Amino acid sequence: MSGQKGASMHLEIRHLKLVAAIAETGSVTQAGSWLHLTQSALSHQLRDAEEQLGAPLFERRNRKMALTTAGERLLQTAKSVLAELDRAETDIQKRDPDSHGLVRLSTQCYTVYYWLPPRLKLFQKKFPDVEFQLVVEATDNPFTALLEGKLDLAIACDPIRNRKIVYTPLFEDEIYIIVPPEHRLAGKRYVEAKDLAGENLIIYPPKEECTVLKEVLEPAGIAPRRIQEVMLTDGIVEMVRAGLGVASLPRWAAAPQLTSGAVIGLPLTAQGFRRTWSAAQLRDQRAPAYLKEFIRLLAERPLYEEFPTRRRAAKRSPITRASVEDRVVSVM
Repeated sequence: MSGQKGASMHLEIRHLKLVAAIAETGSVTQAGSWLHLTQSALSHQLRDAEEQLGAPLFERRNRKMALTTAGERLLQTAKSVLAELDRAETDIQKRDPDSHGLVRLSTQCYTVYYWLPPRLKLFQKKFPDVEFQLVVEATDNPFTALLEGKLDLAIACDPIRNRKIVYTPLFEDEIYIIVPPEHRLAGKRYVEAKDLAGENLIIYPPKEECTVLKEVLEPAGIAPRRIQEVMLTDGIVEMVRAGLGVASLPRWAAAPQLTSGAVIGLPLTAQGFRRTWSAAQLRDQRAPAYLKEFIRLLAERPLYEEFPTRRRAAKRSPITRASVEDRVVSVM
């Protein structure tokens, strides 16, 4: 160590962010997801920081990454520096004319409104003078509204080809087949297209745009016994619990019920069925700084934590077909 005396250290903001992320998640893998880094890239940055400091920052305890004494000290500094940096960005943005405006926003799926509000709240802490107008009526066809100048941004998972539209990838999610614990499929590792033949399949409307139908069942020549369209996620889950059918849902949408064991989530096909969500904008339209920041925020963290998909069903109040049918409005 004597040979390093007087040598300058070059810790960077990225080092502070990775320490904060690993400390928060307890996992290099999850921290990498937060920071949009591969596990190997993040591990390399961590080794770089430890070599410059001459001390380990984490040690593995009970399968989690725990801070060492040196790590605790650096985390204190990281929190202080990152908070001050955030305040500086906010102050600068307040003086910027690009920090005032209106974002007209719609999505390609009603489920987006399930997770969007918390992100709007985070964004408006930085840009309190930017207003959002959620154009819900454009959900069925956000691209037409975008091309007609009625939207500034559309969040989409099934993009169309149009040279006037540019897409920024945001994240992936995975579609699961949701079944009650006592269902014949509940013990399988995954669901194949043929398993859904003869089932009552509950989906979000409109069925003409259902990716599971278009990309999995129809190419396999499989038709469910019945397709039922229900707009509300809670309604879909309650119908599954009551034994009225099986559902096609993003895993994060049913995460609380999966965690409690009220329903079982099964991957669709052995490879899983994943979708990529993107932010769609008009190519030739100048995007203000706040809109770029909003898109960055949407992509910054994963949609959901890694919820277990199989747990013993928790004791809950009984659900009956009659009670669900009284509470759920479906579109046939």
